[in-house]
Amino acid sequence: MQWIEAAFRAPQGKLDELCDALTNLGAEGLVIEDEADFRRFLAENRQYWDYVDSELEDRYAGVSRVKVYVEDDAAGRARLARWTEALGVEPETRRMADEDWENNWKQYYKPIPVGEKLLVLPEWEPEPEGNRRAVLKLDPGLAFGTGGHATTRMCLELLEGLALEGARVLDLGCGSGILGIGALVLGCAECTGCDIDPKSPEAAADNAALNGIAAERYRMYVGDVLTDRRLRAKLGSGYDIVLANIVSDVIIPLAPYARECTAPGGVFITSGIIEGRQDEVRAALEAAGFEPLRHLSEEGWHAYLCR
Repeated sequence: MQWIEAAFRAPQGKLDELCDALTNLGAEGLVIEDEADFRRFLAENRQYWDYVDSELEDRYAGVSRVKVYVEDDAAGRARLARWTEALGVEPETRRMADEDWENNWKQYYKPIPVGEKLLVLPEWEPEPEGNRRAVLKLDPGLAFGTGGHATTRMCLELLEGLALEGARVLDLGCGSGILGIGALVLGCAECTGCDIDPKSPEAAADNAALNGIAAERYRMYVGDVLTDRRLRAKLGSGYDIVLANIVSDVIIPLAPYARECTAPGGVFITSGIIEGRQDEVRAALEAAGFEPLRHLSEEGWHAYLCR
């Protein structure tokens, strides 16, 4: 089906009024884009990232608008004309098809060789002819982790150099499950993952199933290990490998807990550390009782392998 996307711009401070007016006119499925809301969201959730892509910031710069969608037919165009006349505002419009929403984003995800042993393969892509790497199939969905980001690649590269057979893994901030599933594909026995995002366990479970991993080998929980004692009790300890690809402001307070979870002789792999904060994170890791053994840096990000 073909659609028309119509973007109505709102004067400063009038976004709610525009939404109410469109709703009263019968518009449904409103999409609100507002720089003030975007900035507020970033400020209120600052602890979850150290970097926001400049392209995303530019997209919201000076923006205050509401998008609506109508069928690209006579009835849909008539509805849009009525709304335009009633509001006295001419929207910016463009035509699009169902597949624009459903599939266009997939063009940005291609097979990604990681390290020497692994190939991250989007589940809709065929395996490359002659591939000799272990395949990690992935449908990123709405959860973080595709293998394309330097922080994820460095964690997987550090992981593949370990003795993995039979290892128990804890993935803190598992997102799409890519690190824990990668560990299982490379030979680990079982993985437990957790994330504060309620969408994460479902995405990770689906990705585990894509790779033929039985449910009993991969358990997932939702919650914040820094504040939830019950969650800590469920996760337990004695893990051979602990993984955390998060951000510096979370890794630093997380380090003592990661140390408690790591079995004697076990390792902690952590990344998501932006340039300029690597020494601060290293000091926190050492203060928690870890010995950094390897340090990788790529594209302005850092990762540590600690024992």
